[in-house]
Amino acid sequence: MVCVGMTAGLTGCFSTTRIVQKTQAPPVYQTAGVAEVEKQVSGRDEAIKTLNAQVLVTATTGGSNEGEEKEYTSFKGYIFVQKPAQMRLILQLPFIGSRAMDMVTDGNDFTLMMASRTGDKWVQGSNKVTTPSKNGLENLRPDVFLDSLLIPGVKPEEYVSLTETSRIIAEETRHHDAVLEPVYELTISRLKSGHTLRRERVLHISRVSMLPYQQDIYDDNGQIVTQATYENYTMYGDMQFPALITIKRPVDEYSLKVQVTKLTLNETFEADQFKLEIPPGVTVRKLQ
Repeated sequence: MVCVGMTAGLTGCFSTTRIVQKTQAPPVYQTAGVAEVEKQVSGRDEAIKTLNAQVLVTATTGGSNEGEEKEYTSFKGYIFVQKPAQMRLILQLPFIGSRAMDMVTDGNDFTLMMASRTGDKWVQGSNKVTTPSKNGLENLRPDVFLDSLLIPGVKPEEYVSLTETSRIIAEETRHHDAVLEPVYELTISRLKSGHTLRRERVLHISRVSMLPYQQDIYDDNGQIVTQATYENYTMYGDMQFPALITIKRPVDEYSLKVQVTKLTLNETFEADQFKLEIPPGVTVRKLQ
């Protein structure tokens, strides 16, 4: 009885009450096994053969290493994709409308033109960075766009696992509780050696819509090199596609916000859509 009395006294006199955010579960959400989630992810990937998007791209550079961030002027542009790995990205100079950047890849190598006051600069190199630059934007390769815009399906040689967790979606007003949304995390790995798996990607999938809202892409050392988020899913024809994609590169300390203003899927391109001819006599910088 003495101990009970002491406990009651302590809890009454020495406790502190804090207000925390109230949450509620969504009224309806879905349940699926790992095989079904994998099938849905791969099915969405297979359904898209080509992509023709008008976009608004905003770049931000800097972070904790530099102690500051810098956001650049948004560029209007176009992104063309034809699977398995052809892509072209064209960005236009504000007000003028001429090309600020034109990048083409065949899936292995890329060619890049960048406008400057002293004349266009041309760059060529491999899609894979072998010698990272201290300038994070110089490590930007077409695969960053390809893997972020069109979430790849699961390949036959890859392994998958599924876990359940949740995320809090804050309401815009204080008059409603935040939503504690159940989510799936689909981890996609590849056999490294023996019994060791190397994690390649993790897809974060809403159990309300069963659509990915985030993708984490890892390097060989298990470090996140690309983190893409997907918002404002919109119907384009008979398919849903995110109208806002944010691509973060935490190691290189830059991010790209891609706002889709118009999108056409699975149209046929002209034969020269993915050709970028280098003018004769210009100097071409080679990137490793």
